Amino acid sequence: MNARFNYFAAAIGSSMIWGAFSVPLRNLRGYPSTEILIYRIFTSLLICVLITLLFRRKSLREDWQYLRNTSAAQRRNTWKLIISSSVFITANWFSFIYAINHVSIQSGAFAYMVCPILTALLGFFVLKEHLSRIQWTAILICVGSISFLAYNAATDVAVSVVIALLYSIYLVLQKKIERLHKFNILLVQLMISTLIILPYYAFRDHHLPAESIFWTNILVISLFFTVIPLFLSLYALIGLPSSTIGIIIYLNPIVAFFVAFFYFNEQTSGSKLAVYSSSCLPWYCSTGI
Repeated sequence: MNARFNYFAAAIGSSMIWGAFSVPLRNLRGYPSTEILIYRIFTSLLICVLITLLFRRKSLREDWQYLRNTSAAQRRNTWKLIISSSVFITANWFSFIYAINHVSIQSGAFAYMVCPILTALLGFFVLKEHLSRIQWTAILICVGSISFLAYNAATDVAVSVVIALLYSIYLVLQKKIERLHKFNILLVQLMISTLIILPYYAFRDHHLPAESIFWTNILVISLFFTVIPLFLSLYALIGLPSSTIGIIIYLNPIVAFFVAFFYFNEQTSGSKLAVYSSSCLPWYCSTGI
């Protein structure tokens, strides 16, 4: 019971933290999305490397030994999952940063209304997780709501679906990675993300930002909105189905909408509020939580 509670607490904590991500991100609105992403990944990797060197060297050696003792086919499959999940989470980070700073906070928030639907469907088809009849009904209602919203805010919906799909695929891939400690997986994923963006960083005309506001917010984003919530999310996947994680993700847009409306004073329409509610409530009721 305690372990299951810890998994739920980790999932809830990560979703609520990410819901407030727009606050430090909007402080960097004057910087290119690619620059924010680059230094977010670099700084997050540095934090993980320091934590590993100081506290987690034994765990890293144990996971390395475990991989060496598996068959070649198992190792290849594990590395394929880690590399592909790294690509998807990197793309998710970039698309989310772009949406928040160049489309709207609501588009980023709505992505995590769509995400549970996509995660549940991927969990059903890829991981063979069970969905009840009422959950299927909730999915159809949510799809109808999203389609209705697309007529009035096509750009927001298109961006939201892309962000949601990238993260949903990432969650499903993560669920398939077994036996390795989640923090070590996160460390390797950040290394791969760094390798993905290094060519762009190396060949672009750039200068190292000197403003203290930039580095303060990058540090906050890297530690409190990347390393901590991502580790909590990975930890939650140990004991919870991906569809359950998807349901809990609904806390993310609820927090994000409150931030958008009350902190940033973004305007919305009655139709958007109706769609957000109809997307959230049927699925939430179908969980039995």
